[in-house]
Amino acid sequence: MEKNAKPLMVPWDFTKVAEYALEHAVKIAKIDGNPVYLAHIAKKKEEVAKLKATLDAYAGEAYNKYNLKPQTVVRYGSIFNSIGEIADELDAEMVIMGTHGIKGMQKITGSWALKVIVSSKVPFVTVQAPPSDTNFRHIVFPVDFRREDKEKVNWLVYLYKHFNSRIHILKPDKTDKRLLRGVNTNILFTKKILDQKKVEYDIITAPGKKSFAKETIDYAVEVKADLIVIMTTKNIGLADYVMGADEQYIIANSAGIPVMSINPRIGVTTGGFAAMGG
Repeated sequence: MEKNAKPLMVPWDFTKVAEYALEHAVKIAKIDGNPVYLAHIAKKKEEVAKLKATLDAYAGEAYNKYNLKPQTVVRYGSIFNSIGEIADELDAEMVIMGTHGIKGMQKITGSWALKVIVSSKVPFVTVQAPPSDTNFRHIVFPVDFRREDKEKVNWLVYLYKHFNSRIHILKPDKTDKRLLRGVNTNILFTKKILDQKKVEYDIITAPGKKSFAKETIDYAVEVKADLIVIMTTKNIGLADYVMGADEQYIIANSAGIPVMSINPRIGVTTGGFAAMGG
């Protein structure tokens, strides 16, 4: 158990997938002793007090079920801004959020989950099902040509140290020399850090017959991955929310595999990097 472990935050909308997210948070919290927060965003100011009482009552039930009592936060606002704001205020280690996949637009769906995720500096883990018995044993790490991928490596080390994970690095099949140079640069950097930290990994090249996002999901299914780690796109636009960015496709994957989304922050180390001592 680590001293002063950062909070794990679970956005709470009183649905089954929120319960799944809490189950994931409890499993992680019992490794490091992280406090867990349930955060609900009220649509009306006058509902805040009532919803806080309801959420507090549920936290008591959660203690009986998990032997861990979450703290609660209820705030009036929009989920697209308030969830990220609360996570930043708590200095959360990560946010673990249930998503309903592509369907059910009235909920936090795969298409709108991305809009919530990019509102915060804190990494998000989106889940569609309860945690597996193996936790995060097998992790798929897609690497492309973007410099931001380097920030993800520090979280791989964090996850490996906490869950004894096997890292599966997937790279795209590129023929364009400029893109290939970017991919190879990121692969070399990734190998250097993982080798220094004695992290076990393998490197696989995607077939190149489908989009890299689709081949990432296909490969994750093949190796029975427990988690996919991705970097979100900077300055994502409205068209991406409506039409579907690659990140959105992966977050809402039909296989129901949990996805850790890391928001790029120039010049700032990630929580995982800090936790691993750089």
